[in-house]
Amino acid sequence: MLILIVFYIAICVEAVTAALSAGRRNMDWLGVCLLACATALGGGSTRDVLLGHHPLPWVENPHYIIVVCCAALATIALARYLDRLKMLFLLLDALGLVVFTIIGCNVAIEMGQPMLIVIVAGMITGCTGGVIRDVLCNEVPLLFRGELYATVSIFTGALYLGGLSLGLQQDLVVIVAVAAGFTLRALAILRKWHMPSFVYNKDWH
Repeated sequence: MLILIVFYIAICVEAVTAALSAGRRNMDWLGVCLLACATALGGGSTRDVLLGHHPLPWVENPHYIIVVCCAALATIALARYLDRLKMLFLLLDALGLVVFTIIGCNVAIEMGQPMLIVIVAGMITGCTGGVIRDVLCNEVPLLFRGELYATVSIFTGALYLGGLSLGLQQDLVVIVAVAAGFTLRALAILRKWHMPSFVYNKDWH
């Protein structure tokens, strides 16, 4: 139940970030809603297409689309007040990242996938929506800018899977994995931790 509540919070937060990105690109209201759906639901859809898991989440639960669109349209009305809440949304996005990761891991586990695929499925679920948003807005995805983002997702998925492998109670493992993953992402935001960047400027010609 707890993870379901956080899931709804997460898709709403992703919808808000997408709506703000759409606003910076002067998209119309339909564009705002489409970008919000691609961002909030794209990770789970990509995972399920790659794993052959059907029906897709928003097909099985069409009300997800309504929730996401309502959050996106509310953002249009409240956009002028959201700048002062930037840090709150970054932290909620961090929470969404780890929750989406665990949900993706659970889907792969239920399908009987091996450990590596479970972790990858979690990462795809947690990260792909943001990549879709940034690509559609012609921005370099956060995932590729050295942020501790995919790393946090992999860490969360591995910790979650490790706890389950040890036979610990699932609710306890969820709480520990969410807390650890969220803390790592929050510290990365607050202290500006980054992955090492690869810089190569030599011309081959």
